Amino acid sequence: QTTELNARKGFFMETATYQVIRIDGDYAILRRLDEEDAAEIPVARALLPPEIREGSRLLREFLEYSIIDE
Repeated sequence: QTTELNARKGFFMETATYQVIRIDGDYAILRRLDEEDAAEIPVARALLPPEIREGSRLLREFLEYSIIDE
């Protein structure tokens, strides 16, 4: 049980980069840039910086997203 909890903590603290593939209503569809064949994931736009657009690159750290390389 402790191992599972530590694995979840690691996910939340993990730093990752994403690209906005498309915006679909209240969601942005993201793809992780550092994983080959990464799946597209929907993320509520309320969790993302308001100025995102298709093609924006995002950094996720400590469960917060910020724009990079704009």
